[in-house]
Amino acid sequence: MKVGYVALIGRPNVGKSTLINRMLGEKVAIISDKPQTTRISILGIKTTDRGQIIFIDNPGIHKPLHKLNKRMMNFVYSALETADLICLLIDATLRYGHGDQFVIDSLRDIGTPKFCLINKVDLIRKDKILPMIDQYKDLLEFKEIIPISAMKGTNVDVLEDRIYENLPEAEKIYSDDDISTQSDRFLFSEIIREKILDQVREELPFVTAVYIDLIEDRGEDPEAPGKTKKYIKASIFVEKDNHRKIIIGRGGSLIKTVGIQARKELERLLDQKIYLDLQVRVKSKWRDSANVLDLIEQQ
Repeated sequence: MKVGYVALIGRPNVGKSTLINRMLGEKVAIISDKPQTTRISILGIKTTDRGQIIFIDNPGIHKPLHKLNKRMMNFVYSALETADLICLLIDATLRYGHGDQFVIDSLRDIGTPKFCLINKVDLIRKDKILPMIDQYKDLLEFKEIIPISAMKGTNVDVLEDRIYENLPEAEKIYSDDDISTQSDRFLFSEIIREKILDQVREELPFVTAVYIDLIEDRGEDPEAPGKTKKYIKASIFVEKDNHRKIIIGRGGSLIKTVGIQARKELERLLDQKIYLDLQVRVKSKWRDSANVLDLIEQQ
């Protein structure tokens, strides 16, 4: 058996969460076009006849400004120490810049084998791919440079083969049925946050967080005998009262849309009726509050 940890790293919005969902065939990480969507490292486990790959989806590498961002970067550095293989994802649609250089410099002194995955190649002309491969060959010593599309699935099977070839032989760490180590509470909170990210303007996502206050079954669903209705109460943290007003929306329109979208996805996930109770709470400077950050991370 080939078994090991594979850290997915890169700048924000390069497609790390899309790739882990594609590799597993299930949604374990939320997706958004907003930067810093992933805030903690998420483990996704793929078990096949060949072995077990434990993917670590990490926050995008950036220079931290708040305690929240510092914790995000600590997750990245911890994953780099744990990993048997590092996969650096690059957005093929963007020019090489200071952010890319910062990521490359962060990897220079790490001896772990590295792959470079040039993602989103479905969005660029094919004649641009080879020059990009040549460019990254000169920047760092990569065992493999693979053009992929996490969204379309291009070369994902090739990537899986190369990963297995470079993992150590070992006993499986998780059971065959395990897909992720995240709790239901964490997954529920992330689904709600994903729907918020879909609705709010660009600068607001950085100051929103979701905490699940309560999950309980509340009687039988009359429309589905033998199944219960589940009640989920969640708090949405923002830093200012005007942020609260934005999340609620005119006449409660935005929070209603978020609630409907989140409830529908939760019902598909759990295959039961959901009553979702969302409360928007102002917590000034929560991004620098260890108590709030601990509460959110440990759910």
